[in-house]
Amino acid sequence: MRKFFLFVWEIVKVVCISLAIILPVRYYLIQPFYVKGASMEPNFHDHEYLIVDEISYRFNEPQRGQVIVFRYPKNPQEYYIKRIIGLPGEEVQIKEGQVFIYNEQNPEGFILVENYLPENLNTYSNSDLSVKLDNNEYFVLGDNRSASKDSRSFGPVHETFITGKILFRGWPLDKITVFNKDYWPKY
Repeated sequence: MRKFFLFVWEIVKVVCISLAIILPVRYYLIQPFYVKGASMEPNFHDHEYLIVDEISYRFNEPQRGQVIVFRYPKNPQEYYIKRIIGLPGEEVQIKEGQVFIYNEQNPEGFILVENYLPENLNTYSNSDLSVKLDNNEYFVLGDNRSASKDSRSFGPVHETFITGKILFRGWPLDKITVFNKDYWPKY
């Protein structure tokens, strides 16, 4: 009987130690994310399994071009995946199928060049759109512009809604990718 209790005690210790390691990692460092829908095609597809880096944005600001996971502003129980287009303090305009960015470094504005999208892809909204971002807001768009519910419809995303950036694609196996700092486009 004593051997049985020692065995059970060992199991309890292993479970407690495992939980002490796994839970902080899961809730503060990384989080799994399952892609639903076609809003990020051709770069991320329906049913892909991703790992989200939750800690980087505690030390660094999100950058234009990075793909993030965030809580949907109109229903924080839902999570979305989109690409950062506009940064805090900038003005984002969409007109004639192109995205224009206005900021302190470029007060005359510039056309956003998005090499991660298919050529000749236009970005439209119901009418010409102009959004001035506050100092804690981001403008996000899906890569599949014609099939994406994004900042064109629900507005900017406050920084407190951002969960993290995509770190790793683990499924499907033939598309495993690590998204390190060199992966994201530079602007």
